[in-house]
Amino acid sequence: MATSHTITILRRLAEQNDYQTLVESCIATETDDPSAKVLLALGLAYTGELESARDCICSINTNNLDLDARVDLAAVHFAVGRIKKAESILQAAEQEDDGHPLLLARLAACRAHQNRLDDALLLFERSLAFEPRIAVYQNLLRLYLKTSKLKQAARCLERARAFWASEQQNWPEEQRPYYDHELDLRQLELWTANESFVEADTWFDSHSETLDQERWCSALVANARYLFDHDRHAQAEERLRQGLKRYPENLTLIQQLVELAEMQGRTGQAIALLRRAVRFAKKQNKPALPFLLVLARVALQSQTEIARKAASQAIEEAEALSPDDGDYTDAQIRQFQTQAEVALANIEAHEQTFDAAENRFRALLKVHPQCVPALQGLGHLCMQLGRIDEAITLFEEIKTIDPARGYSALINARRFPEDEATLEKLETIARQHTPNGTSRSSMLFQLAAAWEKRKDYQRAFALADEANADSRKLLRYDAKGHRQRCARIRHAFSRALFDHRSERGSDSEVPVFVLGMPRSGTTLVEQIIAGHSKIHGAGELGVIPRVIAGLERWERQTGSGRSYPDCIDDLDPTVSRGVAESVLSELREYAPDAARVVDKLPHNFENVGLIKFLFPNAKIISVRRDPRDIAVSNYFTDYAAKHGGMGFAYDLDWIGEQLADHNLLMFHWQEVFPEQILEIQYEDVIANPEASARRLLDYIGVDWEPQVLKFNELERPVKTASVWQVRQPIYQTSKAKWRRYEGHLAPLIAGTNRKITWELIEMATLPEPGWLNQGVAHFNNKQLDDAERCFKQLLHHLPEHAAANFMLGLVYVSKGHLADGIELMYTAHERCPWNKNWRSDLARAYRLAGDEKAAQKIESTSPPSCSPAAAAEALSTDSFATTHTNPTNAPELEPIR
Repeated sequence: MATSHTITILRRLAEQNDYQTLVESCIATETDDPSAKVLLALGLAYTGELESARDCICSINTNNLDLDARVDLAAVHFAVGRIKKAESILQAAEQEDDGHPLLLARLAACRAHQNRLDDALLLFERSLAFEPRIAVYQNLLRLYLKTSKLKQAARCLERARAFWASEQQNWPEEQRPYYDHELDLRQLELWTANESFVEADTWFDSHSETLDQERWCSALVANARYLFDHDRHAQAEERLRQGLKRYPENLTLIQQLVELAEMQGRTGQAIALLRRAVRFAKKQNKPALPFLLVLARVALQSQTEIARKAASQAIEEAEALSPDDGDYTDAQIRQFQTQAEVALANIEAHEQTFDAAENRFRALLKVHPQCVPALQGLGHLCMQLGRIDEAITLFEEIKTIDPARGYSALINARRFPEDEATLEKLETIARQHTPNGTSRSSMLFQLAAAWEKRKDYQRAFALADEANADSRKLLRYDAKGHRQRCARIRHAFSRALFDHRSERGSDSEVPVFVLGMPRSGTTLVEQIIAGHSKIHGAGELGVIPRVIAGLERWERQTGSGRSYPDCIDDLDPTVSRGVAESVLSELREYAPDAARVVDKLPHNFENVGLIKFLFPNAKIISVRRDPRDIAVSNYFTDYAAKHGGMGFAYDLDWIGEQLADHNLLMFHWQEVFPEQILEIQYEDVIANPEASARRLLDYIGVDWEPQVLKFNELERPVKTASVWQVRQPIYQTSKAKWRRYEGHLAPLIAGTNRKITWELIEMATLPEPGWLNQGVAHFNNKQLDDAERCFKQLLHHLPEHAAANFMLGLVYVSKGHLADGIELMYTAHERCPWNKNWRSDLARAYRLAGDEKAAQKIESTSPPSCSPAAAAEALSTDSFATTHTNPTNAPELEPIR
């Protein structure tokens, strides 16, 4: 039997997540002690040896286990996925001791996995009350943040930091950084949840030198994911791109941007990023295989040549891998080889080289008979060839392996079962709740399409209604906030602004923007014009939303109290030109030789003012369509509750309001930019494609090319007519689709016709741009009077502007007016207490005034909400009055001090 001291040591290894050492230590004890065997199973489970862990616990006589060992046994069951078994063991043990802290924590984990979050919170809180553990603090913090209990999260984080400060000395030195890092991540999430973005920005700035690349980028990725999950897509992308500016070849950052682009449907952007990742991976002597596999999949529909090349390279790399290299295990290498072969087979099927594709699929299945991707690919291929029975057999085989995926194979292939019984069965599956408590809304959307195809429009609408109601649980949409934002945009981008800012941006005619309500026909218009030899269709890009995110970051860093769109009047010609050139540089990456590059992000209808500010000569095409058809199409479309700006699409009343907001905005833009925006009607395009295409190309300024009418031939091949509905160059069936659902559109009509009102807009207007930058330049050149004039002019219009106050204070201090200067600097410091440079400059000003006590107090006061480490970093300083500016790219300027 193992001694109690030995068991205590083993449990300590488990608590410290040192599972490999735990396994080795359990084996080294050479004991039959059941408690040690349970801990061995726990170590095996968390080192990925799940089967071994299951075998291990099967050999244990549970009747001989004491209470602590049974709590450990429950943890093993949890680790191998047997949640109900773990819960039953813990509930039985709780009858013996309802104050066992580890029991309560592990029971809380079970409840959290079952989405019983309130129960989980109470159990974690009780566990901490009996005995604090850093892992329990972490789990409790995650739940507080997930349930938006932000005050509780803040208090919990403070307690966790205090506990960890005293506890970490008992942990191995190499394991301490993990929880330091985790606590920092929770702090970043808390700041982001509280919209304290400048604190998060400052944290990344201040830690960019103290953390190594891996940890800094890890924090950046985690924060970007949090932003994206909370519908702040542009900020998430801007955060990742800020990271890439520091580490331009970091593959993790590029991978996250790829995922972000894919989620938002930006295929062209994802392809460009993946190709860059492949180059950098090879340059760094790292495997490019994972990126090649994703590239082969992403590029399949739009750029087959790139997809084929990626798949072929992936096969070569997979065959060259060896487990002896240490990068991947033998099982992982076999999986990569299979994925690469499936990718190439899918491309061959796409290119209609059906024999080659079928042979490749069958060769794979001979070796791996239960390979679902190969079964699925071969099934779709059989459907293309009209071998329906064979395809159904393959899909049925998938169902035995993965039922939901088997049914989805039929739906995704647009091959719906003819009998109602099967459709009813699919509905039952769709309504089965997943661990996070949501039903499979994606399948419900597809079933709505199936019933629509059967012309049972009542049932189709009922399913779409259910799918949308389910999706609304996953998103946040504020219809009133959107209306107010649109009103503010109209106010900021007035005719007067453009009259007084004639020198701005870039004269380039490269950018073309196709915009309009989603589902209005923007894709069709882009496909037509992108068929021209001089025009590249880049898809839906995030360049303009990212510029907005950058502007807002700059305003936060300067403490101006403004945000977009208010701040647009402060962009001087140099800065706006720099921003425009940055956008152009990104557009040219997609097609260096193209005369025009098209961004078809529909929601750029909100950003026309900014587009014309940056690119006065940009061509803007506004696509219009019967609003009722737009509404129905959006309501039946599965955006996976992820697409930025698409929250409105899950409620007919919201869609109606969005339509009204769109119309008012477009009316405003037409007034501000008369005869500069081409308005094209979707119904006219499908009725007379050539006349519409000529009108589009003439507006863009390129010669007529008849091949633009054959855009469909550049798309994915048409499937066999006996199986699929043949894809026509132009669909006529989408016209007046709304009539099928006329009886359900009352909420849409109410939303559309609701009176458009907004709160009174108070917005300061600067008669001249760039006073802050000009003043800083004068100050750095020791032109103090000119600097003072600039800062005072800015403060006349924006008296709370922190940076202007601070810089004016520096001017006064430099002129010897210490008391007045210090007062202004202190006011600015109070507004932006996280600015480390302002803090040190203010301390120096106090010392100049002979007030050492005040200087030390400023230096010793930690910025609010900062960790001790962050506070220490914030006290570092460089020079007394250096202000960094970057006039070529305003949104990414370093904060002034």
